[in-house]
Amino acid sequence: MEADAQFLDYVVKGLVDNPSDVKIKRTVDEMGVLLTLDVNAQDMGKVIGRMGNTAKAIRTLLRVVGMKNNSRVNLKISEPEGGMKPELRTAPTPEVRGSKTVDEAMSALGL
Repeated sequence: MEADAQFLDYVVKGLVDNPSDVKIKRTVDEMGVLLTLDVNAQDMGKVIGRMGNTAKAIRTLLRVVGMKNNSRVNLKISEPEGGMKPELRTAPTPEVRGSKTVDEAMSALGL
């Protein structure tokens, strides 16, 4: 295993609750090295972090590892099977929540 993939493996396995589910695929092309990371669905939040800060930090450190080895390293975090469905990523609209309009709420209260 190359140094960049070893580094990623070490860091991610230290973050997650299911280290046996961590899988890293390394591909090299004319753009540089691409590391594709697969983790357990429950561990996605730990790998990405608040506002994506953990993922950004990992990517920054991978660039440093890559510079040491004269290569450009990029990280792709694959969404796991059974991840959040797109419709759940957005805030529900009032119609979905079943809320009433202001007029309906006031008439229900007898105002």
